[in-house]
This record gives sequence, structure tokens and C-alpha cells, in this order.
Amino acid sequence: MIERRLGAPVTASSTAGGGFTRAFAGVLETATGARAFVKAAPVQEPAAEAYEREASITSLLPPEVAAPRFRWALEAEGYFVVCLDAIDGHVPVMPWRAEELQAALDAWQTAITALHEPPKALRLPAVAHLVRDQLCWWSEIAAGRAPLPAAPAWVAGKLDELARLEQALPAMLAGHGMMHGDLRIDNVIIDGDGKAWLCDWAWPCIGQPWFDTVTLLVTAYASGHDVDRLVDAPAEGVDGVLAVMSGHWLVSAASGPSSASPHQRQHQAFSGRQALAWLAERRGWSAIDLGAAEPA
Repeated sequence: MIERRLGAPVTASSTAGGGFTRAFAGVLETATGARAFVKAAPVQEPAAEAYEREASITSLLPPEVAAPRFRWALEAEGYFVVCLDAIDGHVPVMPWRAEELQAALDAWQTAITALHEPPKALRLPAVAHLVRDQLCWWSEIAAGRAPLPAAPAWVAGKLDELARLEQALPAMLAGHGMMHGDLRIDNVIIDGDGKAWLCDWAWPCIGQPWFDTVTLLVTAYASGHDVDRLVDAPAEGVDGVLAVMSGHWLVSAASGPSSASPHQRQHQAFSGRQALAWLAERRGWSAIDLGAAEPA
């Protein structure tokens, strides 16, 4: 069925690097030399729903957005399959190279402008609602409704401030622009000309796009870049995103083995700790504030 849609027999395939799903995602090459990026998952798995959502969203993105273009989708033999243009390039490696980070930020800024008015056919959730209803984990922990996950020892002494930051964030996220919703290093491809492409549009929402900028820059912070100069957002908003996402990542990392990927929990733990480190630096929390030993 897939070969019929591609128009020729498949002669080679290569799975995509990065990402956190056990479903198939990779580039197929046919006997004619044509290439396509194909994703496939059993229809009963959550990945199939995400692929179906990505297919409908990608088909509506304006041409200014640097994203792989939708070609076709089908359901056959218990699988949902989506086909996109194949981008000849690579996922950025850690530590981020300055030119690749800038290319990713440039692509995202162009997308922000193009998506200031989202496609009218899309009905997307508000990021403010998602944060308030699903992501305020430090508030839950501070109130005793959830256990403290594995985290730096100083976090226990900062729970009230972390909770305050995340509770203030939803009001700052109100907006009408379309966000990517999952912007991170493994959802970026750098092509042979150095241009960045933004992939995996399965979780977009409505709100302030600087939320995505901050989540992307967590790995740039971990790479040693001066990230504070790269984000244009209210200071309390940046701190709020770092508080919210650190809690989300660390709680997720502590939730047991992932059915998506054996590396997902490790990535979440790393991202959560880096977000906390960036937040502590921004807030000017000293070693004493963080519960570290006082210098002799």
C-alpha cells in the first residue's frame, strides 16, 4: 500500500535519529530515486493519534513556516501512516553549535510571524489552560498532593517560590498566536545549506510563542550559550516557563519506564535539572540560598 502511494518499490530506508517514540519514523527511497519521510504506528497506540494530528496540522501550515510538507496519509492493515517531504539534513548535536542554534531561532521567529494568525481551520488548546490544569507540579508538591521527585537537594527549600512562579505564568501566556508546543533540539533539522527546519507539529497550541523559545533554549543553556540574550519575553514569564517545565520534566522522569523510548526518562531528568539550573542563575539564588554548604 505504501509503495503504491509512493509510486515505486522501496529500495532503501533509514530510521530517524532523535525523538522518543517506538513507532516507525524514517526516510524511504524508491527505485526512481524519490525520497519521502514516513511515520507509521498501530492505530490503537497514542503515536497514531499524534501522527494523524500532525498530518492535519502540517497540511495547513503557511508556506513561510520551514516545516516538512504533508503529502498523504492512509490507514491500512491496522496502521496509520503519514507521508511528509524528506529533509536532507541532521538533528543538531549537543553541545549546540552557535550557527545551528541561530538558524533554529531564525526559523522559529519566521514561524512566529507567519502564525500570528493561526489557520482558521484549526481548533487548538490554549497553552495557558494546559499550564494551569496539567503542568503546575510544584504547586501540587508544595501542597502535599504529589511527592517530591528526584531533584537537587535545594529544591525542597524553594517549593513555595517555584509554585508562585508557575501559578503566575498562565496570565502571561494569554495570546492568539500559534505555538509549536514541543520545540526542542530533536525536533529541528539542519539541512545542507545550514537552514533549520521545524518538525513534529503534533502538539501546537495558542498563546505566547516565547514559551517555545524558552523550552528550545534549555539545551542551549546546557551547551554553555548565553541564552538570556536570545529570548525576548517578560523576565517573570521566562522564569515561570523554567519553573513549570522543570517540574513537568522531573515528575515525568520519576513516573517509571516509558513505553515510548528507553531514553525518554533520562532526557526528561536532564532537561528538568538544566531548567532548574538556568532558573537559579536567573533568580540570583546563591549557594547559601540553594542549601549548599557555606564557603569556609
